[in-house]
Amino acid sequence: MYTLDSPVTVLKGVGSKTAAVFGRAGIKTLGDLLEYYPVRYVKYEEPGEISEATDGQITAVCGFLERRLSVRYIKKMQIVTGVILSGEDRIPVSWFNMTYLQKTLRPRQDYIFRGTVRQKGRSLSLVQPQVFSPEEYNEKLKNLQSIYPLTEGLTASMVSRCVRGALELCPELMQDMLPLKIREKYQLAEYTYAIRQIHFPADQHALMLSHRRLAFDEFLLFILALRSVKKQRMEDVHSYTLQRVPQMDEVIRRLPYTLTDAQMKVWREIEEDMTKPQVMARLVQGDVGSGKTIVAFLALLMAALNHDQAAIMAPTDILARQHYEGFTKLVRQQGLSVSCVLLTGSVTGEKRREALNKIASGEASVIIGTHALFQEKVTYQKLVLVITDEQHRFGVKQREAFSFKGEQPHTIVMSATPIPRTLAVILYGDLDISVIDQMPAGRLPIKNCVVNPAWRPNAWRFLMQEAERGHQSYVICPMIEPGEITDGENVIEYTEKLREFLPPAIRVGYLHGKMKPEEKNEIMERFLKNEIQILVSTTVIEVGVNVPNATVMMVENASQFGLAQLHQLRGRVGRGRDQGYFIMVNTSKSGSAARRLDILNKSDNGFEIARQDLTLRGPGDLFGVRQSGILNFKIADVMNDAEIMQMASGAADTILSEDAQLVSGDYAFLKKKLLLYSNNGLKNLNI
Repeated sequence: MYTLDSPVTVLKGVGSKTAAVFGRAGIKTLGDLLEYYPVRYVKYEEPGEISEATDGQITAVCGFLERRLSVRYIKKMQIVTGVILSGEDRIPVSWFNMTYLQKTLRPRQDYIFRGTVRQKGRSLSLVQPQVFSPEEYNEKLKNLQSIYPLTEGLTASMVSRCVRGALELCPELMQDMLPLKIREKYQLAEYTYAIRQIHFPADQHALMLSHRRLAFDEFLLFILALRSVKKQRMEDVHSYTLQRVPQMDEVIRRLPYTLTDAQMKVWREIEEDMTKPQVMARLVQGDVGSGKTIVAFLALLMAALNHDQAAIMAPTDILARQHYEGFTKLVRQQGLSVSCVLLTGSVTGEKRREALNKIASGEASVIIGTHALFQEKVTYQKLVLVITDEQHRFGVKQREAFSFKGEQPHTIVMSATPIPRTLAVILYGDLDISVIDQMPAGRLPIKNCVVNPAWRPNAWRFLMQEAERGHQSYVICPMIEPGEITDGENVIEYTEKLREFLPPAIRVGYLHGKMKPEEKNEIMERFLKNEIQILVSTTVIEVGVNVPNATVMMVENASQFGLAQLHQLRGRVGRGRDQGYFIMVNTSKSGSAARRLDILNKSDNGFEIARQDLTLRGPGDLFGVRQSGILNFKIADVMNDAEIMQMASGAADTILSEDAQLVSGDYAFLKKKLLLYSNNGLKNLNI
């Protein structure tokens, strides 16, 4: 009998090579495969007339290739081109990096081509279409089609075929972790039905029921696991004693700016927690630019002035280095004798050995770095405070590993992700919450605008004017290279377009998540030094460094991003004395997309934006891209599925009140799933 833990090699046709391809996508077992959920769904349309197509429209065309496809090379890109004849109409077609089509597609043979129509001047072309035989396409018209995230070598047909095989092999699917009374109370489908329908939905209603059930399960396990973590924390008492430091009031008074009331309130909460015998675990929430970092620095100083050690962990080398420079500058200005070291992956050789020795001996009171801070070779003398910056980039288990380096150290986690408090209380159930809901005085409000694609050349001229004034700009695209999603601008091509449009003196660089860490660091360093005036990037810069000289953020295909994500991107500009600008290019024809972007256009309060976004979304959009960008749940989405999350929180209350240890027959399988989740799922979930 096969179980969810059986390797994918038990499936017919899956040998070691195919298993290695699945492994690159994180799929090793049948359970992994069944939880490799589609990212969205497509309802295919009947083939239409070329003459009726419009720019940006996804359309299907029935026709044949006029002649054999040709291939041309531009730098590292292979562009396959041809012409489709359909009735009396003809339309050019192109694909990127798909040279095999030259051999597989035959001229004068009927196909269905489905892709995005692009207009250049008066001419239309079909870009990166999928190709089907008429028979294949007719089958697809009958059902919703699942779109899976794919990696190199992994195809949609491989995933679909293997998921069907796994469903036939797994009798464990018949066991439901939720008893009937819970399913009935919350109107939830059976698990077996849900897992089948999420991959192969019969219709939109079946898809909605399956998504609701699987999102509920994921939230429930998450909430139960967090409550277990918090229960343990409430029982923890540390062995050290921290005293209030009167000198801290003098440090605050001598700052070159006045802390806001919100910053002072949060600092007092942290100061009080740090002097208690119980271990502190506090979330500090605040918009980008609200002043969380100085509050963190004050906590580091308080620990250091108690002659103990404190550490702050940032998600990137560059941000860690910027924190290091900011903290050492503060110490210098205040005339304090506090030793600080930097420890990141790029600190190597003698400098690394020196840093490790200072940490182990206690000579270094404050340690600033990346995940390198909790590696095995790092030994602390007396670590009493751990701070993680942009904390949703680190997993719960990563934070735990860091905290184990000390003697039950206090923990502060910081987030710029705006989440309504009702949801934050659930999501951060293991933490106490502080909110910095004021911006520092004197900062100019960002000027926002939503424009259509026709305004793009004007936007580029504006970027040019800002560069000529000595300022810098970001341009955000949803894709790295052509063909990743059906529609959207991509970093690689966009960079080339800008370089052609702008004068050579204005240097345009690009950045994306597939680049090596040293490449990303080099690009960001050059941008920091203004050696690059315009940086084209994916949302990898969402968690970025402070570049006060950056004044413009332009986001292409803005409706494809969540509002919380867009708001964080907006916070990357206008951080200096100059006016900041935020330009959203809306390529969607949808009225709801325009209404959502208008929320950002009219508000600069992250928490109010999150609240309105939540209200406008309703029960969620199963056909769109997951929007929140807050957590990496496998199927649940914090903003889209907020109502489901609140239901799961209520169910957790009910279950724990009935059977806190989950020992009864009703909850025995739930306990088994929770144990697996706590050991594996929670470790991989960044919150």
